[in-house]
Amino acid sequence: MDHRKFHVGLIGADIQMSKSPALHETEAYQLGLEYRYELLDLAERDLPASALPDLLDEIERRGFAGSNITHPCKQTVVAHLTDLSEDAQMLGAVNTVVLRNGKRIGHNTDWYGFYKNFERGLPDVAKAHAVLLGAGGAGVAVAHAAIKLGIEMLSIFDQDANRAAALADQLNQRFSKSCAQPIRDVSATLASADGLIHATPTGMRSHPGIPIDPGLLQSRHWVADIVYMPLVTELLALAGKKGCRTLPGGGMTVFQAAAAFELFTGVQPDAERMSRHFEELCRAAV
Repeated sequence: MDHRKFHVGLIGADIQMSKSPALHETEAYQLGLEYRYELLDLAERDLPASALPDLLDEIERRGFAGSNITHPCKQTVVAHLTDLSEDAQMLGAVNTVVLRNGKRIGHNTDWYGFYKNFERGLPDVAKAHAVLLGAGGAGVAVAHAAIKLGIEMLSIFDQDANRAAALADQLNQRFSKSCAQPIRDVSATLASADGLIHATPTGMRSHPGIPIDPGLLQSRHWVADIVYMPLVTELLALAGKKGCRTLPGGGMTVFQAAAAFELFTGVQPDAERMSRHFEELCRAAV
């Protein structure tokens, strides 16, 4: 039994429904660790996103082992860190901050979470061409994973066209081939694509809705969502009705959480046990 104590958190907006506290704390209990996971919710505290530096100072002062980072802070947090892991430096986005020996070390476990979830849930889909919605903090990680998964061309749409173009350029340079392009017209591009990856907050309880025109989806498309609250988003429900193969964001959440847990504690969790627990949490929330 390991009797070390760990206090960790999650910094972001509209995170009260997060399953991360239960997911982390239950796994820690199984491993004999004393572990507390706390939500530092910008919305709950009525704070703007610019309050991020104050929250980082707070968790440091209170002796946290680290914190997960979510929307809208995954990219802005980088400027307030001491060091970055290779993945975080490459992606320019952080979802896990480890506090150790006076340093703030940023990591990115999102790309691994998406990779593992896709590999398990959509192992045999066509990968010649996919559309990615969202080039923000989650989008950059998902895009990296998509190319690693073998998607040959990734067409990227973002409300900020410059951000989509920058991400496409980064991917083409990183992988030394033409594997990504920015797009302005989702409709025309999706018509010739195999699948759709959704990496924006749309569909979360605080951002309800569907990110595309429902008429664009066809039964031949596969659809992967990173939103997991609710587990079946409006987008996935629509896709399912049209006969599309779908991938909920829950698996990504579990695998990124398992990697973050190990970074915080130095103890490897049982990802399969965490997956089973996550499914129980989702069923209980329905």
